[in-house]
Amino acid sequence: MSSASKNSEKGPGTNPVPQYREVNETGHIQELERNFSLFSICSVGIVTGNTWAALGGSIAVAIYNGGPPGVLYEFIAVSIFYWLIAACIAELASAMPSSAGVYHWASVTPGPKYGRICGWFAGWWNTFAWMCGSASMASISSQAAVSMYGTYHPNYVPERWHVFIGHLVVTWICCSTVLFANRALPTLNSIGLFFILAGVFITILVCVIMPHKTGSGYATSSFVWKDWSNQTGYTSNGFVFLAGMLNGAYAVGTPDCVSHLAEEIPNPRRNVPLAIGAQMIIGFFTAFCYMVAIFYAISNLDDVLAAPYFPVATIYAQATSSNAGTIGLLFLIFIPILLTCVGTFITSGRCLWTLARDEAVPFSSTLGTISPIFKNPFNATVVSGCFSTILGAIYVGSSTAFNAFVGSFVVLSTLSYMAAILPFIFTHRFSCQSAAPGSYSNNMRPGIFQMGHTLGYVVNIISCLYIIVFVVIYCFPYSLPVTAVNMNYSCLITGAMSIFSGIWWLIKGKNYVGPQALVHEGENTHVLASAEVKE
Repeated sequence: MSSASKNSEKGPGTNPVPQYREVNETGHIQELERNFSLFSICSVGIVTGNTWAALGGSIAVAIYNGGPPGVLYEFIAVSIFYWLIAACIAELASAMPSSAGVYHWASVTPGPKYGRICGWFAGWWNTFAWMCGSASMASISSQAAVSMYGTYHPNYVPERWHVFIGHLVVTWICCSTVLFANRALPTLNSIGLFFILAGVFITILVCVIMPHKTGSGYATSSFVWKDWSNQTGYTSNGFVFLAGMLNGAYAVGTPDCVSHLAEEIPNPRRNVPLAIGAQMIIGFFTAFCYMVAIFYAISNLDDVLAAPYFPVATIYAQATSSNAGTIGLLFLIFIPILLTCVGTFITSGRCLWTLARDEAVPFSSTLGTISPIFKNPFNATVVSGCFSTILGAIYVGSSTAFNAFVGSFVVLSTLSYMAAILPFIFTHRFSCQSAAPGSYSNNMRPGIFQMGHTLGYVVNIISCLYIIVFVVIYCFPYSLPVTAVNMNYSCLITGAMSIFSGIWWLIKGKNYVGPQALVHEGENTHVLASAEVKE
């Protein structure tokens, strides 16, 4: 029964009581429950970012690009650029907290004239980036599981289809967790935070202590910090270094993940930037210490390079000299990665939902709804799981499919960031907040976190220059000579997504409005509910 009809049953002369619903900062009706606290939102950022486990799990992307020194220095270099990007995102998130994230910001920063098309492509790129992120994390989890099985079965020969089966199992376990345990997600992420911090601490201790106890010894400091090893086939070590930064970019390149929970946390203008900062700081230091520890534990780099799927498993075996120790360390990286996969499905489902509620994707009426039973974007999350399943099938036919997932995530996500940051520069950042509305005026107000005029321009410009250059570099083949099996499919996936979104723009763009409303503090934050709203 609707509230209007229920009030009408109270009899003549009784005035109906108006029913109000909250409007959030985006101008939309507040549909999601605010389940997350500052601590739990920080946990989501750290768990979804999970930098040390992502760096270790995807080390095959960079270990050929310079060996241990390459991985370490490439990680430091790319982290500096991502700190700048994170500052840009934190500033925008403080000014415009929205579950749409970069999709919303890219719709507003260019001003009314180009906001629709910039937001459209930013939303598509960011959504499919997170879907590729889900696929990559499911793949890492599967590789870890296959490695654990192979540790106790020395005659076992892993096949790519074995990894694909594991990919399917992990995908739907993690997706189902997001679908059916929405209110448990804050607690689950807090548990994940414990596993991530405890896991990296224990792994570092084991890799520092066990080589001495077992007599296998440590690698030399020259091996860890100086001895460059180029196994890619490229002759330019400078280019190899730049291409190897992909591994670090994948590990630290999730600064927007907590922004997609802005409508599920109190005071998002303050809490989202704080969560982004906690994620980036903890992620960098845990990952760097972890990499130094495992590199000193390597006794034979050739065996690590020859590992068929999960090189870090070979490093653990060399560090512990025992099957039990290897299994234990693999378990400590498997659980955090599994929980990170849950976090990527939280993000990808909400990204798709925010696009659908603005009718920017096919089947918007289905994908843009919140489940009244499970209180989450149920249909959009299911589609994210299906997309991860389809991407996983690529693994069966290509030895570099995992690299493609990693590259596609990095390329698509950074393109979406640039779609929000670059127009922000051209529309003079916050300097037109009191100007009359115009085609090129964003009229944005700064939030609690603001970099200031000059520093803001510098950070924005450097971030965009990094993205423009490295989007091209990350699409180059991983090694030479190039074959159909080892080619870089990132450009294919990115191009296909861009072409499809462009075609859909031609079909639906004429009637597309996109995110427009901004509700600032002190403005009316409730609207009268319609008679169709159920109690």
